[in-house]
Amino acid sequence: MAGQWVPRDHDELTAGWRLWLELGSGAWPRPGWDGSPDEAVRGLRELFGACDEIASAAPGTEVAALVRSMHLAASWICELWSGDTTPLDEERMALLHGDLAGFADHADGVRKLLADGGGWASLAL
Repeated sequence: MAGQWVPRDHDELTAGWRLWLELGSGAWPRPGWDGSPDEAVRGLRELFGACDEIASAAPGTEVAALVRSMHLAASWICELWSGDTTPLDEERMALLHGDLAGFADHADGVRKLLADGGGWASLAL
């Protein structure tokens, strides 16, 4: 993800830090995953609850815009796979993995942008 983020004040820096932390998890199924696509995207749905809270605490900021980009990157994935409890065959597993990997790549780009602008780029991503 190209670009630069510079927090305009302490509140936006805090929101950026919270978003950075939240994006460190949620893209991949949890250890207790039952093997269904619905359960695989549950982490994304939970992540967006936290992201919405962050964006509502920092309306009109670049952090809120980054949250919107996260929604664009993942909403279709959640819509496609939510409610799908059909067991995964090899082809569907590859499709689900590809969808989640695409979101994870976007999330990693946002995390890097936040880390660079927030001054915590030396932390492990």
